[in-house]
Amino acid sequence: MAEPLLLLDDVSKVFRKGRGSHIAVHRFNLELTPDAAEIVTIAGESGSGKTTIAEMMLGIIQPTSGRLEYRGRPLADLTRRQRKAFRREVQPVFQDPFASFNPFYRVRHVLDVVIRNFSLEGGTALIDETLEMVGLDGSAVLNRFPHELSGGQRQRIMMARAYMLRPRIIVADEPVSMVDASLRTQILSVMQDMRDAAGISFVYITHDLGTAYSASDRMFVLYRGATMESGPTRMVIDNATHPYTRQLVDSTPTVSRPWTDRIEPLDEAALAVDPRRQCPFAPRCPVVFGDCTRGPVEPRPVGEDHSCSCLLCAREAT
Repeated sequence: MAEPLLLLDDVSKVFRKGRGSHIAVHRFNLELTPDAAEIVTIAGESGSGKTTIAEMMLGIIQPTSGRLEYRGRPLADLTRRQRKAFRREVQPVFQDPFASFNPFYRVRHVLDVVIRNFSLEGGTALIDETLEMVGLDGSAVLNRFPHELSGGQRQRIMMARAYMLRPRIIVADEPVSMVDASLRTQILSVMQDMRDAAGISFVYITHDLGTAYSASDRMFVLYRGATMESGPTRMVIDNATHPYTRQLVDSTPTVSRPWTDRIEPLDEAALAVDPRRQCPFAPRCPVVFGDCTRGPVEPRPVGEDHSCSCLLCAREAT
């Protein structure tokens, strides 16, 4: 079996402030291999730990516990040379594309910097080839300033910047949340083209189940840092097993069904529970019972490559 490109094994992140602490991520597991490129979605509401996982994958922050490895080596122990190789193979695409540009430079500058820093060959030909992959014409965008481009164009430039290095993994944190709905399909299509044509895997961070359903292969549903459900994307959404996943699916707007539910504000303090001591979703769960609050709930298989962190899931599976 091939060595994983990126491995997260029981990775947790705890932020400490004074005498208090906040568990942002609890025992998250993910393995990306070189055998087959895929788009892996990490989904959940705000505060579920999605961006924290992305930042750990990119080496921006270090996990509190667990193993985070790149090609079999702990990410924190990489030498300077190994870290440069890691930066080339694992690239980010962030939520706000405008923040990635220097507004005083023309668009070409952000691509020229990549060529210079990584000593890439090809120059203008490489830039043109890269822009063609993301559906842009270099003559129409390279000599313009970032504010002169649309949000979708800026995000595709960021996709092109990452693609220039021919990475093995792109960590895309909410890449379509700041563009019009009509442009989301274009960016998701670029991701799928890179997966299929260039063998690039994506870690797609999102709260949008609709885009995840249409674009991704595998999915993790997070709630307050803990994985509630995981498996093939269509299986997780079409056959949602965890009560939280079911709520997410039911809350997705549809054209044919008018919205009639009343949304009550949540008491965040009352919902902040320790996933090491009980199911974190228990305070909101419509089917909670005594055992849910008497200890941690570990993922249990409910189908082929499909798992669920719920005691009721375990009963249904048996």
